[in-house]
Amino acid sequence: MTKPLPQHLADFLEYSEVEKGLSVNTVKSYARFLQKFFDWLAQNKLSGLLPDRLAEEHIAKYRVWLSRRPNMVRRARPGLHPSTQIRYLIALRAFLRYFHDKNIAAIPTEKIKLPKEHKERLVKFLDMEQLKRFLGAPNLKTKAGFRDRAVLETLFSTGLRVAELAALDKKQVSGAFNRECFELGIIGKGGYPRVVFFSHRALSAIREYLKNRTDDDEALFLNVRGPRKDSRRMSVRGIELIVEKYSKLTGLPFLATPHTLRHSFATDLLTKGVDLRVVQEFLGHRNISTTQIYTHVTSKRLRDIHGKFHGGGELG
Repeated sequence: MTKPLPQHLADFLEYSEVEKGLSVNTVKSYARFLQKFFDWLAQNKLSGLLPDRLAEEHIAKYRVWLSRRPNMVRRARPGLHPSTQIRYLIALRAFLRYFHDKNIAAIPTEKIKLPKEHKERLVKFLDMEQLKRFLGAPNLKTKAGFRDRAVLETLFSTGLRVAELAALDKKQVSGAFNRECFELGIIGKGGYPRVVFFSHRALSAIREYLKNRTDDDEALFLNVRGPRKDSRRMSVRGIELIVEKYSKLTGLPFLATPHTLRHSFATDLLTKGVDLRVVQEFLGHRNISTTQIYTHVTSKRLRDIHGKFHGGGELG
């Protein structure tokens, strides 16, 4: 007998990790997003709904509920941003795809159409003046300040994703000090390996931070406070809060995130003439089309070069 929808979650998550080969972070995200769907089912007394009884009408009402949910991050916005709604719906589509792969009757995945974002995706990044203020903002009279500077410098130097940064261990950089540059192999998003590079500035900041550490925790970046018996490894959210703190402190024109520093890393490379394919490798993008969101930078640079060197001024 087929189980109600919520009771399939554990099997779906195992299938996603083992059979589909998805990363642990992706599986955790699916679990979190689907739990909201199950909450909606419970609110509407539908927790006992079987996969083959889920209808387009239910999907439509769930989408309305998503669009009206309060935005807990940016409270001025009345509902969830379309990009956030898309994540919830992608998780639900993956859930339905699991049923089809397991020959369990369910609504076709194509019945869940993703909302279109009305605005073209804009890449927010920091220019050199903003970066100087931002990276120099931590107070080096405190242990937290040394840690924060090391976090910010590492994000900008390497272009790491925030989850990749949080996963770093001390032993991975133990042989890096007294070098001008250090390269490290990591397993990134989707389980794909790549090499990231630490600048002298980043290595110096990490070294100074570790000098103030007396613990034996294996994590590279720690919360300043926390239970000693457990690892105090910084969470993704903890790193996000550090970036937000200095974003406000330095008066940036927008609220920066760890991904802003990743964007700044890529933009800096492109404005200095690095080929887009090389930047793709640095960022760990599987598809060049993902890296092409930065072409606004190269386009402006090309216009400037054209105006300077091929303006036709010598023709009179």
